[in-house]
Amino acid sequence: MDQTEERGAMKDTLLVDTHAHLADDAFDSDRDEVLQRARSAGVAAVISVSESIEDAEKNLKLSRIKSMMLPAAGLYPSVLDSHRADEMLSFIRREREDLRAIGEVGLDYWVVKEEKEQEVQREIFQNFIDLSIELDLPLNVHSRSAGRHVIDVLLCHNAKKVQLHAFDGKASYALRAVEAGYYFSIPPSVIRSTQKQKLVRQLPLHSLLVETDSPVLGPSREERNEPANVLLSVKAIAELKGASVEEVLQAVSRNFQDLYGVVG
Repeated sequence: MDQTEERGAMKDTLLVDTHAHLADDAFDSDRDEVLQRARSAGVAAVISVSESIEDAEKNLKLSRIKSMMLPAAGLYPSVLDSHRADEMLSFIRREREDLRAIGEVGLDYWVVKEEKEQEVQREIFQNFIDLSIELDLPLNVHSRSAGRHVIDVLLCHNAKKVQLHAFDGKASYALRAVEAGYYFSIPPSVIRSTQKQKLVRQLPLHSLLVETDSPVLGPSREERNEPANVLLSVKAIAELKGASVEEVLQAVSRNFQDLYGVVG
């Protein structure tokens, strides 16, 4: 499919970068240009996740003047402060009507290695799961080096609306989450990650979303990633699944709307 055909296919689909950090300081000098490049690439919207209250407040402020940004609020999993977690829970309740997701939240056993600290991390994550169910907001989940554990916690606590971002665990664990109706978002780093390539090959299209995790997880480690690169994820999925770009666009568009609803 050439570029003209790709643009034609996008008219009937909704291409969304489902996990990026647009409030990051890395975009302060050229955020408008970054969004324009994304729009030119066919991206309709970007879910901008947070790692802190400051991030979440900045997301909300930016989203009110930049319609492409869909704000999310969450606390990065390595923050093991119950006071800051409670502050974020209260913020999400207060701003629920303007938020599209709770995220990013989850577990990170790459950073947090001590069992006692991991237990605190799980308790904080469980509170965000409970809030997701209470407010009917999707969870945008981080699970670095903790894929099996994240899925166990999500299933144990009956999480309903779940996106597992940049999942680095085994496909066998991921398939348990697929059975529960959870989604997995694929970043552009799939083109250089054998783990993510294997994951894509084994997961069904009906469970896939696309993301960039901008400004990281791009096609190159050396360059800043940005939402326009989400189309690289689509093309990589198509190649790995033996599907057309149009089929993948339709699938990720449908999956986004099933989880997050319509843009607007």
